[in-house]
Amino acid sequence: MTERNITIEAADRDAVEDQAVEIVERKGIGHPDSICDGIAEHVSRALSQLYLDRVGRVLHYNTDETQLVAGESAPRFGGGEVVEPIYVLIVGRATKSYDGQRLPIDATALSAAREYLNEHVPELDVGTDIVVDTRIGEGSGDLQDVFSEDSAEVPMSNDTSYGVGHAPLTETEEIVRTVETELNGPYAADNPELGPDVKVMGKREGEKIDITVAAAMVDTHIADLDAYDDAVERVRSHVGDVARGLTDREVHVDVNTADDYDEGSIYLTVTGTSAEMGDDGSVGRGNRANGLITPNRPMSMEATSGKNPVNHIGKIYNLLSTDIAEAVVAEVDGIRDLQVRLLSQIGRPIDEPHVADAKVVTEPGVDLAAIEPEIHAIIDDRLANVTDVTRRVIDGDLSTF
Repeated sequence: MTERNITIEAADRDAVEDQAVEIVERKGIGHPDSICDGIAEHVSRALSQLYLDRVGRVLHYNTDETQLVAGESAPRFGGGEVVEPIYVLIVGRATKSYDGQRLPIDATALSAAREYLNEHVPELDVGTDIVVDTRIGEGSGDLQDVFSEDSAEVPMSNDTSYGVGHAPLTETEEIVRTVETELNGPYAADNPELGPDVKVMGKREGEKIDITVAAAMVDTHIADLDAYDDAVERVRSHVGDVARGLTDREVHVDVNTADDYDEGSIYLTVTGTSAEMGDDGSVGRGNRANGLITPNRPMSMEATSGKNPVNHIGKIYNLLSTDIAEAVVAEVDGIRDLQVRLLSQIGRPIDEPHVADAKVVTEPGVDLAAIEPEIHAIIDDRLANVTDVTRRVIDGDLSTF
């Protein structure tokens, strides 16, 4: 039986809910950074499936360096135009030949990118408003060797790196995540003037939560300034309703605070994303693996999206640490705040991290020693079944941003 290096200790800090100031951010699916994350991950899943279909197993690849260069647009009430197209470059490494057969890596990547954009940023005319290109080279030989340990039941780690996760979400975290998913889900379905580039910033100061939303409006659905103002007010009202349904704290909402009606400067777009008008993007600059940016908590700087889901620690351990934290909090009573850190060592089986470290803030009156065995058992079980993460990622059951 594998003896894993698991440590559990009391956190040397207050729970985030007890801190005086909390800041939380989420970049919506139409934000330039999120577009890069989404394309990179959709391409990653497509390449995994290509390898499974053609070879029977996932080969070495990474597409986590995808970049977006902003275009230029001329929005106007009733409908404007994109003047210079957005440019997306899918960058990475992949195994392009196997057992004598050449694999359609670039064609698969381009098809996956077009599919993703058509679904998530439908106002963008792919090929006209946005141009997608690929520069996918061959993988590093030494990393391919680490990757393809055919005799190993559990893959070997491709890197010495770490992942970090936490649970449960604070009220502010829950509000920020829910507001964006609601706006880009049911609300946008009924209000087509709202583009997918929605950024939500939450600040809790004491018992007051301020929510600031940047919401790109689509010009074909906005007749004039009054219609724009109405659209902004509808977003403000909806966000307030969503937030107040998740907290008893005082909530204040601002939307598009940079607008200057007197100067005619408003957040009006042709396609619903700021990528059309000067805002560049990169994989890994936005949401972490749990969908949030949380400066009150430790975070990994690794880009999760686009990395291979078999042995790339930058993906697996960030997803797994979050999964472990959520499982522990759901199954063990008496935990207010839990942080999980997983550290790998290159060439070591991914189910045997260099260390798995859990820092716990318990409820008043709860002895950590009494619940430590339960926490340990869950961490050990999740590590033993780490390869489940690979299948869940390929199937699209786990979000990376």
